[in-house]
Amino acid sequence: MAKAIFLDRDGTLNSDVGYLSRKEDIEILPGAADALTSFKELGFLNIIITNQSGVARGLLTENELKSIHDEFLRILNSGGRKLIDDIFYSPYYANGIVEEYSIDHNTRKPGTGMIDAAVKKYDIDLNESFFIGDSLVDMQCAQNAGVKKILVLTGYGEKTLETCGQENIPLEYVSKNLVGTMDFIRNFTERK
Repeated sequence: MAKAIFLDRDGTLNSDVGYLSRKEDIEILPGAADALTSFKELGFLNIIITNQSGVARGLLTENELKSIHDEFLRILNSGGRKLIDDIFYSPYYANGIVEEYSIDHNTRKPGTGMIDAAVKKYDIDLNESFFIGDSLVDMQCAQNAGVKKILVLTGYGEKTLETCGQENIPLEYVSKNLVGTMDFIRNFTERK
């Protein structure tokens, strides 16, 4: 079975610019590529798991979102390296304005539909996997899926840390940023 690092996109890998709707606004956070390289060297798949309610809200189309994700892959998988193995996204939001996407859907975090699809596609062992994100729904999704939770304090992380304490969501690790997770994951892997 494979093992994976599930990664939130905005606020974790990329600067949170609100609703990212143009590929020109992609801003990969410092050190993210180094962290992704480290995870790959440890034998993990790197899989982005991202809510993209901007589609349901009418802020961008799925084709425009595909263009943004293609640019992410171009940036992070350049120079003969493949740092991102796949991107799963949920375009749904119950209160959206685009009718076909304006529904409750289990792929929207904190639902586990995106992780379930990745597990099926790549035969992933969730007991050996991690979810790294900055938001409460990231940590709830990880908990719902039975994946180890790492909170980064970029993006919404500071507020999320406080809320996780209030909601009794135990975190395996808290890091200033994605780079700071490398040693924890390496040490965890080597202890096995």
